[in-house]
Amino acid sequence: MIAAILVLLYLFVPVGYTFAFSFNNYRKSNITWNSEGSPTLKHWKNPCGAPGVCEALGNSLKIGLIATVIATILGTLIAFALVRYRFRGRASGNVLVFIPMATPEIVLGASLLTLFVQGFSRVGLRLGFWTIVIAHIMFCISFVVVTVKARLQSLDPRLEEAAQDLYAGPRATFRYITLPLVLPGIVGAALLSFSLSFDDFIITNFVSGNETTFPKFVYVSYLRGIPAQANVIGFSMFFIAVLLVIAGQLIGNARKKT
Repeated sequence: MIAAILVLLYLFVPVGYTFAFSFNNYRKSNITWNSEGSPTLKHWKNPCGAPGVCEALGNSLKIGLIATVIATILGTLIAFALVRYRFRGRASGNVLVFIPMATPEIVLGASLLTLFVQGFSRVGLRLGFWTIVIAHIMFCISFVVVTVKARLQSLDPRLEEAAQDLYAGPRATFRYITLPLVLPGIVGAALLSFSLSFDDFIITNFVSGNETTFPKFVYVSYLRGIPAQANVIGFSMFFIAVLLVIAGQLIGNARKKT
């Protein structure tokens, strides 16, 4: 018990630092605490006070949403194909799904940069917003496939067989039996994809060109001291994620009781 508490405290030290320095009344740099001034709420009142921070946040949110929607749809379809159908190359497909997950991000980023510069630039695609979206979709699909695939493999096939015995057609069976059972896995895969996309820096740094995302903004800012507004936004995102997890647990417990 004590060891678990110590581990949790160790894990939450960076979060505590982020929260504390969001109140730092710094003058030139937000790396050290300003002992001369008292904590301030001005950064929380104006989280967009640092130049470019909200633009970078907006880019990360838009990229994350687009990449999540497309990756979730494509990854779910691939997972259904790999689990429910037998076709030539199925075993190879299962192996290829894991390649983006196993490849080091710096190698993946350099490869995508070469692909975009040498290939896609010839059709007018320049490094920027859409190259980031394409890159994020590419590595998020693997995580969606693995998550949804695990959910599909855990389903009891007798439930679908029972629906068919009761004269339900393929569409009705999928709508009322399969989809509700797989939906928690799809939602989990979507949340995982969004968090991976929003948090990514290494691959994004290779393929972003002049476009700035929130992780890239934080990295570029660290030399002069990450602005307190970035700490405000970072802790807010963490707090929202915790609330979503708690809400999911409460909803799940309520369904079990009913």
